[in-house]
Formats: sequence, structure tokens, C-alpha cells
Amino acid sequence: MIKRVNKKQILLCGLLSLCMGLSLCLWGCGSEGESGSASGPADGQEPVSRDFFAMDTYMTVTAYGENAAEATEAAEAEVNRLDAMLSTGNADSEIARVNGGGGVDAAGGGELSEEAGALVEQGLALYEETGRKFDIAIYPIMDAWGFTDKDYRVPSDEELEKLLPLTDAAKVHYDAEKHSVSFDAEGMAIDLGGIAKGYTSSRIMEIYREHGVESGLVSLGGNVQVLGTKPDGSSWRVAVQDPGSSSGDEGDEADGGSAAEDGQVQYLGILEAVDTAVITSGAYERNFTQDGHLYHHIIDPATGKPADSGLKSVTIVSEDGTLADALSTSLYIMGKDAALEYWRAHADQFDCILMDDAGELYVTAPIAEQFSSDAYHVNVVE
Repeated sequence: MIKRVNKKQILLCGLLSLCMGLSLCLWGCGSEGESGSASGPADGQEPVSRDFFAMDTYMTVTAYGENAAEATEAAEAEVNRLDAMLSTGNADSEIARVNGGGGVDAAGGGELSEEAGALVEQGLALYEETGRKFDIAIYPIMDAWGFTDKDYRVPSDEELEKLLPLTDAAKVHYDAEKHSVSFDAEGMAIDLGGIAKGYTSSRIMEIYREHGVESGLVSLGGNVQVLGTKPDGSSWRVAVQDPGSSSGDEGDEADGGSAAEDGQVQYLGILEAVDTAVITSGAYERNFTQDGHLYHHIIDPATGKPADSGLKSVTIVSEDGTLADALSTSLYIMGKDAALEYWRAHADQFDCILMDDAGELYVTAPIAEQFSSDAYHVNVVE
């Protein structure tokens, strides 16, 4: 059941401060540069942040507390470790090696580390759970569109028809005892990009806890995950980008920010968050235009073409960053009605915020009180 409620007004103070062009905005944050750290006062109540580039995006990790500097340094090291392990663009990565050295025309398969293997196994399980919408075997078609190397082009229908049989995760097999991957056909290749950032953000939360950090957050190219509350005990406030706005990334931490200066990014609304991941997928993230038509990177595995589901953006809210990352893509491909039915069947695992092509905003009931918008009516879904 969907209830329509009046929009709520949100108050945002001051000007939006962007650190290194990132989507994460913090009041009072400091940095010593792309890979630097900033030390707070002895009481640990000022943030320690590190800004850097990895996984093909700008990132910020921020923590509070006596061990915040060590925690953020370890977090950056963990991001770089996972990037080296999972990147399809790195010929030495585990994923590129089982893909046949990264070339889609090469024979693939082979052993993985236990960690990478577990991600493959989870990706294959999500393929079945989402009705084959989340497909880690999509790499050959992503490559054909140029989304793997940014050499964008529109493949012909004939080319896509030849590639579609190679982009079926049902033809990917994982041996949990040997941690090995095999494919049913030559030319198949996997891509864990749909869950890599979500898994990474969850790992950073674990690293924070190992260092005794009780308050912190991470923004990985707009994917936000927060640990605990702010040091003052209040909730984090995460901004969800309006997919129709002109620039910027989704997932801003909104405190201290102004939602809309002229020409700047605007937001669907603000979510109050504690101990959770907030991950958004939308056509505005990665796209190109050819002959006046915009093509985006969220590919429907059934067609090999950018999904045309009637949705503009999907935000998933879950304690599990890996799951949130996968579902933001999957529900976008499903479309509104199927996405909400999927939520009803799995409401104990996640909540969601959907924006459709008509400009209607849908928020699932458990997070409706934590979400506010000054731009849209909110349809509460039960």
C-alpha cells in the first residue's frame, strides 16, 4: 500500500564545502591533500579525514576518536588492497586473471583467494535471488559499450545478440572448496564492480571497530556508509542526489551544507542514518550521449542495453553494504512495481527510496520518518 504525504521542509545551514571534489561534505573537516590525514584535538571530537582516488573514483574516509588517524590510514590501505584484488582493469588482479588476463576473447577460469571467491559466490547467489537482474557475468557487454575503458560506443543489435549468451551468470561455476571459478564458454568474464564498493565500505566499518572508533563514515564515489552516530549522539544526515540536478555525486553528508546554490547539485531529500549503508544507482552516474541519445551504464542483462525501467534512481538503505550495492542496481533494472514487491519479500534486509520518470518519490515505511524532502511529495510504501 502506498500513502501520499506532504513534503517536509529541511533546514541546511551554511555553504556546501566539497573536499577534493568528493560527494562527502563534513562540517569542520580537514585534510593534508590527496592521501593526507588531518589530526583533530586530543578529545577526538574533530574529524580525521583522508581523501584519495581508488576504484576509479574519489573517496573520503572519516573517523573520530583517539585512534582516528590510524583507523583512516588503515582504511585507505584496505581500499587499495581490495582495488588491486578486484579491479577488472588491472591485469594482475585476481578477477582479471580468471577472466583470461582481462581479455574477453581469452579462455578464463582459475583459483581465487578465499575472500574474492566468497564475493563471487555471493554474486552468484544474488543473481538467483534477484531474478537474474544482478549479473556478475555482464562484463563482455559492459566492455562492448565502452563502460570498462571509457571508449564509449553503441554496439549493434547483432553484436549484442552474439554477446548475450556469454553474459549469463548461470554459466559461471564456483567451487567453494577449491575457491575456483570456471565458465561454460570461452569469452566469458566476470565483473564484481556491482558489489565491490559496498563490500569495501563494510570492510572499512570493521576496520574502524578494530581501532576502537565508534563514530565515522566513508564515501566511496557517492556510496556512503556510517558507523554509529555522530560524536554528539545525533544521527548522520545523508543527502540523496536528485537525478535531474546538474552536477555532483549522490550520498553527501549534508550537515553544514547548502542543498542548492545555482548550478550546484540538488537533493531528493535527507536521510537520518545510524550504522547503515546508503547506496544509490541512477542513470546520471556514468553515461554518454550519441546522436542526441543518452546511454547509461546500468545494463539490463536480458537485453544487453541500458535498462529502461521507468526509474530515475534507486537508493538502498541496509546494514550490509555489499547487499545495498547489489540491490541498488538490481531494483533499478526491475522497475518500481517489481522493486517494491521485492522489498516487501525482503523487508528485514533493506529499505529503499525510489524516484520514477514521472518525478514521483517512493520511500519504504520503516525509514519514512527518517527521510525528509523540501522538493517532492513523499509516497510512503507499506
